[in-house]
Amino acid sequence: MNKSRVIVVKCDTYEYEQVLKAVGTGFDLLGGVSAFARPGERIVMKPNVLIGTDPDRCVTTHPSVLRAVGELLKATGAEVSYGDSPSFGKAEPNLKKSGLKEAGDRLGLALADFDAGRSVSHKDALLVKRFVIANGVLDCDGLVSLPKLKTHGLVRYTGAVKNQFGCVPGILKGQSHARLPDPYDFATMLVDLNTLIKPRLYVMDGVMAMEGNGPRSGRPKRLGVLLLSTDPIALDATACRIICLDPEVVPTSRAGEKAGLGRYHSDGIEVIGEAIETVLDPDFEVNRTPPMSRSAGRFRTFLKNRTTDRPIIDRSKCTSCGTCVEMCPVRPQAVYWHRDDRSRPPRYSYGRCIRCFCCQETCPEGAILIDSPLLARLSRRI
Repeated sequence: MNKSRVIVVKCDTYEYEQVLKAVGTGFDLLGGVSAFARPGERIVMKPNVLIGTDPDRCVTTHPSVLRAVGELLKATGAEVSYGDSPSFGKAEPNLKKSGLKEAGDRLGLALADFDAGRSVSHKDALLVKRFVIANGVLDCDGLVSLPKLKTHGLVRYTGAVKNQFGCVPGILKGQSHARLPDPYDFATMLVDLNTLIKPRLYVMDGVMAMEGNGPRSGRPKRLGVLLLSTDPIALDATACRIICLDPEVVPTSRAGEKAGLGRYHSDGIEVIGEAIETVLDPDFEVNRTPPMSRSAGRFRTFLKNRTTDRPIIDRSKCTSCGTCVEMCPVRPQAVYWHRDDRSRPPRYSYGRCIRCFCCQETCPEGAILIDSPLLARLSRRI
């Protein structure tokens, strides 16, 4: 059986010519850009735009990466567009704030419609048999995914597989969290989403990654790499090994292999280009413990509240903007205004909290942290 190929190319800065050269090298090692786009085809690029913000904060895929991949794809004669559905608000304003629209405008690329979508069945899915997918994705001939390497509260790491969650428009993403509170079910849904969309290629921005309180409020960390693959499971596993995170910890690994999406064991992956040993970062700050399954039941809820990581608000940073309350997908809400007092930070009802970390993911001030209860800390030492 052929191994899955993952290309690792060093790229120390976002200076455009260096990024273009690195992306070109990656394409060449995969057989050339013509393997992924042909004249007249409609190709959509899907960067990670969690929320529009300064690209130096490393929340989003860097504009230089989108521009470089777009330039090479456009040179094939393909009709290239781009887009994403952020966690909050419409696509275009967020793309502007992140510098991605300016990069797209330089190439004359069209904005694809990621604000509205259509329902599509997926009979071969492991778990979720129907999705609403953005029109821009459904109307294209092929998708090229441009993920960002970051930490994530729910599934520990976000990269190639999770990037396609942005193909689900708007608030429907929050509904998925509410329906699938267990991180392993949520990960299986992400795998189903990828087997439905079938991106042709994944080009990961790991020049500057995000460690710590990701995927929005962590710290930028230089890794100096771009990774390319047609196998998102293998790409994510390789990125995890670079930051010294066991791919077994990431819930999409096993689900992805079960679905035939890709491979995560090292003996099934061929790394081409830079050897992983030359780009390792053992000090990368990421939660290296497996997420806890969240089965239903009173006892499980009792246990969950005492042993599972939970969001907490740093009152010194909180501006009482209410984003966390607005983004909470459960009803009644787990984070709420106490006595409807909006002059003070919101409060949590952990009995209702499903630990989706949507609040932590979208807090504009980085005021929501992930806390480990005492029993959880003690259990990790045993």
